[in-house]
Amino acid sequence: MELRLEPILENEDKTKPIYDSEDCQNLLAMWEDYYPKIGFHLPWIGYFVMQQDEIVGSCAFTGKPQNNSVEVSYWTFKQNEGKGISTWACKALIDIAKASNPNLTIIAKTAPEENASTSILKRNGFTYSGIVQDHEIGNAWQWVLE
Repeated sequence: MELRLEPILENEDKTKPIYDSEDCQNLLAMWEDYYPKIGFHLPWIGYFVMQQDEIVGSCAFTGKPQNNSVEVSYWTFKQNEGKGISTWACKALIDIAKASNPNLTIIAKTAPEENASTSILKRNGFTYSGIVQDHEIGNAWQWVLE
């Protein structure tokens, strides 16, 4: 399984055939709303996860680092779940962050329950650090990569 990241650019052309799926259209709409709020600051952006010429998921930084910390997120499209794609994407974001600033603290948030995402974070070396508030989840588990 050869995977790669492709940046989700500002003002992507949503009419490209590669973006035909509902998942891609939803993702592009989200970033269309999100980039104006957080800015477009490479490498602290969203990425498509590509397998050959197919988009199989996405991953992102939730914004540029603040207080020497950056948050990661990832999402595998339903039909591609269980193939290690999000585990790979999480590691790819860690590599980008560390290459940019080896001293950054990398965090993630999950729903407050054991699930696929908590397993992905554990596989990538994150440890649970407590309950925090998240604007989408509410009470969330925070994870930290030391």
